[in-house]
Amino acid sequence: MRKTINKLISKIKGEKYIISDDIPLKYLISIIFRRLVMLIRGCLTICEKEGCFFRGSKVKMYCKSKIKIGKGVSIDRGCYLDALSSDGIIIGKNSSMGKYTVIECSGSIKDIGKGIFTGENVSLGANGFFGCAGGIKIGDNTIMGNFISFHSENHIFSSRKTPIRTQGVNREGIIIGKDCWIGAKATILDGVVVENGCIIAAGALLTKGKYEAYGIYGGIPAKLLKFRKD
Repeated sequence: MRKTINKLISKIKGEKYIISDDIPLKYLISIIFRRLVMLIRGCLTICEKEGCFFRGSKVKMYCKSKIKIGKGVSIDRGCYLDALSSDGIIIGKNSSMGKYTVIECSGSIKDIGKGIFTGENVSLGANGFFGCAGGIKIGDNTIMGNFISFHSENHIFSSRKTPIRTQGVNREGIIIGKDCWIGAKATILDGVVVENGCIIAAGALLTKGKYEAYGIYGGIPAKLLKFRKD
């Protein structure tokens, strides 16, 4: 039975996948049942999709005409996706979204945002927040921990005579390269570019500018600690 399951998962993911032999059979069967229910939900979801995907319970999806889901994507329980924006939400194949993650593409209907694009095999941890008004792009094979937050716009506050809420916003967007690892509770602000292969330490704050490829960054604000060795 395990061999059959391994072959099936490997076929869906497009790469070799072997389940641990330490998983009790009863637990394994319960996982298969839950995933089957999620798959049925995904197949019944009306949005643009490359194939069936896995949709957990109590997932909320708004402006579905702007949502595109790749084959094998997994959206876990309680996630919230509001795709109202110019480019919408595009999730690459075999990517996953942890429980209770929020993707919000527009903060206001007066000026809708840009949206979010993720490449293939991207993992967004549980309880993340992705504010996509200025646009977010995430490269292939990038993984993220829990309680991540992205904020791709900043409020203008140049005048002391005008309320900040009425001064408008700046939007530069956020770009995350391929094969990056972003630790739990990291915060990434508008104007950040993280190049390929970077590691961002848990709890780090990235404020603005370019973070060089294969660098390891940590702290508040984040600074270069060292570069990854080949």
